[in-house]
Amino acid sequence: MNKQITIDVVSDVVCPWCFVGRKRLEQALDLMPELDVLVRWRPFQLDPTIPPRGKDRKAYLKDKFGSTSRSDEIHDQLIKLGEEEDIEFDFDAIEIAPNTLDAHRVIQWASQAGPETQDRLVGKLFSFYFEQGLNIGDHEVLVDAAVASGMDGQIVASLLASDADRESVLQEIETANRIGVRGVPCFIIDQKYAVMGAQPAVVLADAIRQAADGFEPGLAEDR
Repeated sequence: MNKQITIDVVSDVVCPWCFVGRKRLEQALDLMPELDVLVRWRPFQLDPTIPPRGKDRKAYLKDKFGSTSRSDEIHDQLIKLGEEEDIEFDFDAIEIAPNTLDAHRVIQWASQAGPETQDRLVGKLFSFYFEQGLNIGDHEVLVDAAVASGMDGQIVASLLASDADRESVLQEIETANRIGVRGVPCFIIDQKYAVMGAQPAVVLADAIRQAADGFEPGLAEDR
C-alpha cells in the first residue's frame, strides 16, 4: 500500500488564482488515481487590513491599482483563463471586498469533519464569491456555504458569533509568512518542498509523483 502524500494548500478565498489552483490540483490528482493524497487547506490573507464588514470593491480596486483600467485588464485575462478551467468568473457581480478571517475560521472547522468536507467548503466559497458575487465575509453567507458543504449550520453560526479559533487562524497565517509564503496558492507537498502559484496540472502532478517516489529536495545537488 502506498504511503499517504499530504498537500497543504496555503490560499485565500478571495484569490482568483487560488480558485484556478484548486481546479488544477483536482486535475493533477485525477492523473494519478493510484496515489493516496490528503489535501489540507491552510489560511492566508492577501489583505488583513480590510475592515471586518468589508469594503466597497470598486473603491478598494481603485485604491489598490490607482485606476480601474488595470484591474479590468487582469479580470479580462482571468475570465478567459477561467473558461479553460470550468470557472465562470463574474467580477462585475462582486460588490464587497471582504475580510476573510471568518471564512478561514469556518474552513478550519470544516477540517474536523474531514478533508472532503473542507475541500467542498473551499470550493463553495470560491464559487459564492467569484461566480455569484456573494459577500463571503457575511456570517449568513458563511453559514449557507457551511450547510451546503454538509456542516451543522447552527453550530457554525454560534461559533462565528464568538472569537473561537480566531487566534489559531492568525497564528497559522503568521507561520505561513514566517516560512516565506509571499504569494498564494502555495502547495506544500509532504512538508518538504513547495510549488508556488497556480501551476498547470501536469507540473503539480510531476511534483506530487516525485514526493511519492521519495525525492528529497537538495539531494540531487549533493551527488
